[in-house]
Amino acid sequence: MSIETINKLKDDSLYYGEFGQQFLSNSDISTLLSNPKNFRVPQDDNVNFHKGRYFHQLILEPEKAKNIDFIDVSSRNTKAYREASNGRIIMLEKEGQEIRDCVEAMTDNFAFFEGIRQEGCEYEVPAIGYIKGVQWKGKADIVCPDKLIDLKTTSSISDFKWSARKYNYDSQCYIYQNLFGKPLVFYVVDKTSKQLGIFRPTEEFLERGEQKVIKAVEVYNNFFTENPKYDIDEYYIQETL
Repeated sequence: MSIETINKLKDDSLYYGEFGQQFLSNSDISTLLSNPKNFRVPQDDNVNFHKGRYFHQLILEPEKAKNIDFIDVSSRNTKAYREASNGRIIMLEKEGQEIRDCVEAMTDNFAFFEGIRQEGCEYEVPAIGYIKGVQWKGKADIVCPDKLIDLKTTSSISDFKWSARKYNYDSQCYIYQNLFGKPLVFYVVDKTSKQLGIFRPTEEFLERGEQKVIKAVEVYNNFFTENPKYDIDEYYIQETL
């Protein structure tokens, strides 16, 4: 693992930019498995990305959270918002308060606070490594002496087991445990009820993640290496009904 490369990946602009695209990441899983024609097609920023960044920054990088702009209007359809935003995304004050309430719920709970702030923890730690013959990258929220902690918000904590599959947290878990050599645990807060949950992956969860990685690597090798086997325009879905 190159120290120089790791240091570069600490910079979000390099991690998510062209430099970081030499590696696969868990965010590529969904595209490679569902619509590989969109692989590496630039995505516009959106409100959910903004909210997720703010949530993580408040807990892990509070100095960055101070740079977030807010506007106190009822919706993005208002004239005041359109004039202030000038085409960019500004977080609504009510959205920011919802996120701050989630952060408070986590940090006010002793078990969560102790896990997040325990001695020896590092935050926003990048890693790279070969998995299934392909180089992957990952940036762990929290690296503790004995485990990784990944922070999540959810719209329904009772459904988190199912959304974890839908949003490929299983493949994330498999990738990160391989990159960092430590078990991963999800610390979750419900955005509505503020109920908290700690979710520990099972072997079945990890095996499902591994299968997603295997399939994603197969698609990547078929269509996106320097000497691909097939042209991406030849891709099609084949299923039995």
